[in-house]
Amino acid sequence: MSSVLESVRFSVLDRSRTREGHDGPQALRDTVDFAREAEALGYHRFWVSEHHSVPGVAGSAPTVLAAAVAAATRSIRVGTGGVMLPNHRPLVVAEQFGVLESLFPGRIDMGLGRSVGFTDGVRKALGRDKEDASATDFADQVTELLGWFEGTSPTGVHARPAEGLRVPPFLLALGEGADVAAAAGLPLVIGDLRGRDKMLRGVERYRAAFRPSPWAAEPYVVVSGTVAVAATEERARRLLLPEAWAMARARTHGAFPPLAPAARIEALEMTQRERGYFEAGLTGQVHGTEDQVAAELEAVVKESGAQEVLVTTSTHDREAMYDSYRRLARVAGLRGA
Repeated sequence: MSSVLESVRFSVLDRSRTREGHDGPQALRDTVDFAREAEALGYHRFWVSEHHSVPGVAGSAPTVLAAAVAAATRSIRVGTGGVMLPNHRPLVVAEQFGVLESLFPGRIDMGLGRSVGFTDGVRKALGRDKEDASATDFADQVTELLGWFEGTSPTGVHARPAEGLRVPPFLLALGEGADVAAAAGLPLVIGDLRGRDKMLRGVERYRAAFRPSPWAAEPYVVVSGTVAVAATEERARRLLLPEAWAMARARTHGAFPPLAPAARIEALEMTQRERGYFEAGLTGQVHGTEDQVAAELEAVVKESGAQEVLVTTSTHDREAMYDSYRRLARVAGLRGA
């Protein structure tokens, strides 16, 4: 057992991916079931994401889904990875997390990102454009949001029941976003594990510029990425095929489809362009046997100095996905492994 990995927390991000043969409502129910499994294995957090008008993702309302997850579990921390702040008014976000924290005290995390919709049509429907996701605007939105919890708004308006509550904020960021996290004195969630050099540069600039705040006295780094563990390296690689093919289809056809079975993907005759994106999607992912993944993650943790690893694994075969998380729990020395 690696003492390095036992010294850090391991958490889960689930994006409520749809699968061929299963609809969006089933994907959401699967997420709630998965949270129970993650809790039993001893993972520290379980986060859900925000995506809009993506055919392969059912998770469009993360605070609503987080409420369902928290209600179905007992001890695991529950949060968002993340609420895309440019899509919402900070007051409304504060109110939503205030309600969550009031209902599930001491278990709620507020993960925040600055992405807007993937297409012009989605952005128009949200009433946003690309400029709304600038680092400057995002920093202002974060400051306003935290102000609602601190009761420092100069408008005379109060965010109820958020005001006075302590909901830990995290920023999902890379590059300029890491600077925002450092300036605000907030924990940083940074990915992905494939682009390790870029990730490490982001961590370095975050730590160098970090300013202590009422929310965090010192830097806190969560590294995030895909991890797949199986009995053999080849089986672990097969777990990555459905997501890699979905990304290849999205890049070549403009639609992000539900996850397909690995066997069907292996039998496909891909175009040269599809094959290029598909192979790129498999490159650099952390996958392999328990020993192989332990060695890879230990290197990541040592290089980054991260205090936590946030893992996401999307594949068609849910039982194989559960097995991957069970094996990872053993690698990490979690209590339920």
